[in-house]
Amino acid sequence: MYNDEKEDTMVYKVVVNHEEQYSIWPAERENPKGWKDAGKSGLKDECLAYVKEVWTDMRPLSLRKVMDKAEK
Repeated sequence: MYNDEKEDTMVYKVVVNHEEQYSIWPAERENPKGWKDAGKSGLKDECLAYVKEVWTDMRPLSLRKVMDKAEK
């Protein structure tokens, strides 16, 4: 059986960086540098659904701020 055919039962957590970009990370591992917990953990599909729900603007925070200033 290939790895991609096995059911993924790993528990993940949602992490977010200073630019308000989201990712998932194995729950038992220390967060990558610059990333913090976003408050959601669970199976991969659950975490990805959460990211899809909360990350509605894919632009990094710094770009959104520049664009907001330009509109004023």
